[in-house]
Amino acid sequence: MRDSLLDEIDRRAAELDLEIGDREVSRFLEIQAAAADARSILVVGTGLGSSALSLARGAPRARLLTIERDASRLAEARGFLERGEVAERVEAVEGEARDVLPGLSGPFDLVWLDCDPSDRIRCLDLVLPKLIVGGLVVVGGPLFGFDEEAPADLDEAEAEAVYAFHGYYSIHPQLLAVIVPLGAGLGLATKRRPLVTEMGGPF
Repeated sequence: MRDSLLDEIDRRAAELDLEIGDREVSRFLEIQAAAADARSILVVGTGLGSSALSLARGAPRARLLTIERDASRLAEARGFLERGEVAERVEAVEGEARDVLPGLSGPFDLVWLDCDPSDRIRCLDLVLPKLIVGGLVVVGGPLFGFDEEAPADLDEAEAEAVYAFHGYYSIHPQLLAVIVPLGAGLGLATKRRPLVTEMGGPF
């Protein structure tokens, strides 16, 4: 089924030459938010708001906090979220995620991580203490396996950052994670135990 608002976001992204998740990714996020019955969602990387819109639709009782460093992009996202009738549940924050995340209190039960590959490990480290045990952290593409070649549109530094994150995310001791072959690749993980720092450590 086509969605006229998401179609419009797709067209605007094409005008801006902005990579956003395809329709399967939007549906995946909506399903995950619904299955988790999420009440508090964090979006790291707002873009034009398609992911926040899908998550808010899937979890109609959730409050969302979304972070975006580009002021003009954030303004457009707010407009799309208003038209999607979810804006009253979304707090949009302008800034670099690595600067904003330390000041957030949480807790969150679902995190959508869609920042630059070079920032992902740092941002994951910052969000995990704020994610409940049993909560989900979903990572946007590009994300690919060790035995796969990097997409041609990634430069060497970006590809190395993606490979580094893949390893870190896949074997993180607090996560049970898998790479899902949707769009440019998605990561899906649940936090299975608290971090040492959450328990008052280091011990």
